[in-house]
Amino acid sequence: MTARHRTATETTTPGASAAGLAAPDAISRLEAADDIDLAADFLAATPTHEGRDRALLRAWACAAEKFGAAIPATPARARVVDCDGGLKLGLLARYTSRPVPTVELYTDTLALAEALIEQRGWRHWYPQGSVRAAALAHEAVHEQLHHGPAKAALKRSLGHVVLRIGRHRLLGHVAGAEEIAAHAHARTVCGLGRSPLLLTAALASNGREN
Repeated sequence: MTARHRTATETTTPGASAAGLAAPDAISRLEAADDIDLAADFLAATPTHEGRDRALLRAWACAAEKFGAAIPATPARARVVDCDGGLKLGLLARYTSRPVPTVELYTDTLALAEALIEQRGWRHWYPQGSVRAAALAHEAVHEQLHHGPAKAALKRSLGHVVLRIGRHRLLGHVAGAEEIAAHAHARTVCGLGRSPLLLTAALASNGREN
């Protein structure tokens, strides 16, 4: 185990700025896709999933979404720190477990997310202040998946069998599934109209265009 466990809500590539929120074509394509398709796209772009069947990726995306949406809202035990520099890192928020469990919220990326919501007319999906709340809910799930039995439960829900010996089977880790589950949880507990995955994908697309 490393000295410092991290999980992060990735959003945008370095160099994105509020001055360049255009990228209308790419973001329109993301907007037209449903949340499961976006989740399957996220898995497809995750290392170890290259070449996997689209139907399998969608099945995993559905299972992870369902699992995350069913997790009860639980306040994070970690302290919350507001900080700058998220745009350079390509992060909206980050959970670190050591030396003290901490959720870092990047105010510059939060501001860019709010600007994008206004520009795209997405306020009915993401009410004022909901991006911050969703980021905290998202990282609270990462905390559960790191410390508690939820990680094994998610693995069972996904059912990714990597080895069979007679009646016995060994379930494997599905890279990216925890992130999808965390987004689904945040959407559910914050009452959002769309998964935050749409917002993070749009911010990432915007960063690549600028």
